[in-house]
Amino acid sequence: MTTTIALTLFFIVLLLAVSAFFSGSETALTALSRARIHQLSRKGSSRAAMIEVLISSKEKFLGAILLGNNLVNILASALATSVFLHFFGSKGVLIATVVMTALVVVFAEVLPKTYAIGNPDRMALGVAPVLRLVVAVFSPVTMAVEWLVRLTLKLLGAGKDTSVLSAQEELRGAIALHHKEGGVIRRDRDMLGGILDLQELEVSDIMIHRTKMKMIDAETPVDSIISKVVKSGITRLPVWKDEPDNIIGILHAKDLFQAMNDAGNDPQKIRLEELYTPPWFVPETTSVRDQLNAFLRRKTHFAIVVDEYGEVQGLITLEDILEEIVGEIADEHDTVINGVRPQPDGSVNVDGSIPVRDLNRAMDWQLPDDQATTVAGLVIHEAQTIPEAGQTFTYYGYRFHVLKRKRNRITSLRITPLGS
Repeated sequence: MTTTIALTLFFIVLLLAVSAFFSGSETALTALSRARIHQLSRKGSSRAAMIEVLISSKEKFLGAILLGNNLVNILASALATSVFLHFFGSKGVLIATVVMTALVVVFAEVLPKTYAIGNPDRMALGVAPVLRLVVAVFSPVTMAVEWLVRLTLKLLGAGKDTSVLSAQEELRGAIALHHKEGGVIRRDRDMLGGILDLQELEVSDIMIHRTKMKMIDAETPVDSIISKVVKSGITRLPVWKDEPDNIIGILHAKDLFQAMNDAGNDPQKIRLEELYTPPWFVPETTSVRDQLNAFLRRKTHFAIVVDEYGEVQGLITLEDILEEIVGEIADEHDTVINGVRPQPDGSVNVDGSIPVRDLNRAMDWQLPDDQATTVAGLVIHEAQTIPEAGQTFTYYGYRFHVLKRKRNRITSLRITPLGS
């Protein structure tokens, strides 16, 4: 009898170990980094490849794990009950319930799952071969269980869940979470977010507005044009004739300076019309990602943005798109315009023409940028009027105080986070 009890106790311990294996495996395969496992699989890891196959059908492997876990837990509890009944009689049922609950919770649930949470990838790679075998053995039973579950859900009117978040939103959430936990620095977060934003943004959101464009009148004397090109510090300038909307070409500074050199620095010998390159017009509704691909495909860096009526709205360059990803790009010839000026009291003075996205990136704020491109546009959109200088508004947890207004444009504001 003693041998039988000892053997029973041995089987109980073995079943608890198997239960721990199932519990830890479930946690490991649901908490692992799919990106890291995919990378290992690409490098030739057979175990990583097994894991990818397993997690590609979550219902199958979770069903096998739950089935195996419940089988061993029930069997262990039954064996323990028989042992305690032998020693304690009818009280053995209660004692067995208490003891087995404690053992299962501590050694078959909390302990393996705690380890798996801390080392999901390592544990998943370790259990992959055994788990693949378990899934194969229990496959017929799990398929029957899946069919029964789906039938029950269908009868209850519960359809199959679809993902609420798109893949892009999941990536945004992952990046934000890693930044919050310190795994991704702010600059990297902004760059990764900028890449994801390219498809959602239109060229009108990031273009240089027509009011800020530097252009050349084709009727201007050549020597004046040369002077203007030199002072502008810009490589490419649109050339218009008769009216600003009638852009007839693009003048490249490099071509102009080469022509000057060929003409012996005599402006009168230069025929500017021969230097113009044809303008490239793009709709303002073009997505930034499509425009980036178009720049790369056409091997050009400059385009004129027009609205549905063909009127010029602004211009966009390859540099403008890259700045959406990496932030402001400045070289030794750029004129830095400080449009964001933090104040000692925690407020920030900003130019009305500053894009909301640039302000958010500079101050790590979360002002909405889907209703208006600029800070002034955001205030006008919310106020439903053009505010006067001195007016104050509160939106989205920030106080907007209009400092200056010029005609119908808000030129300067002070923004104060209400938490400051």
